[in-house]
Amino acid sequence: MPLSEFAAKTVHVVDDDLNLLRAISRLLRSHEYAVVAHSSAAGFLKAGVPDGPACLLLDLNMPGMTGLELQQLITEYDSRLAIVFISGQADVPAAIRAMKSGAIDFLTKPFESEALLAAINTALERSRANHVVDGEVQKDWELFQSLSRREREVCLLFSKGLLNKQIAGELGTTERTIKAQRGSVMRKLGAGSVPEVVRLVERLRTAGRLV
Repeated sequence: MPLSEFAAKTVHVVDDDLNLLRAISRLLRSHEYAVVAHSSAAGFLKAGVPDGPACLLLDLNMPGMTGLELQQLITEYDSRLAIVFISGQADVPAAIRAMKSGAIDFLTKPFESEALLAAINTALERSRANHVVDGEVQKDWELFQSLSRREREVCLLFSKGLLNKQIAGELGTTERTIKAQRGSVMRKLGAGSVPEVVRLVERLRTAGRLV
């Protein structure tokens, strides 16, 4: 589904420093971002982890749940959030942990407005790209699920390069039957060639939908 320009520029800001929270919110709104501000990780979670493309600007050290703890928790959700960390001190080990866990950037307070905006734009671009890829994978998965159980078996076998005769032997049926089932698979998947089916199957495997 196409995103409106406003929805595609959503930034969730989580920081227990209320003065900084207000200042960042004003700055982002002046650049026409849709801002959702929270003074704690718990408040952010209570509002619900968004599943659409967005940037999460997240303070590292907060009372209660820390930024790193929230980052780890978000991985359990079906979320496309891209995270930018901000910290009041140069904490190299924490920065490394954050980046290894998928954070887009790590900024130390005080930071320049230009650096903050650049990091947020990069995060939003990554989040939008993930949103598009996830949408394409979901379409692939729905097409694959439209196949019957036997058609899925045939699809997976011929995507490995097996010939009709080999597939027939594997499944205990006739080559003629496999030929008909292959044709049905191609039609249901909307594929014009075997390589297209192979690419679809590989996309699903890469996304963890198929073993």
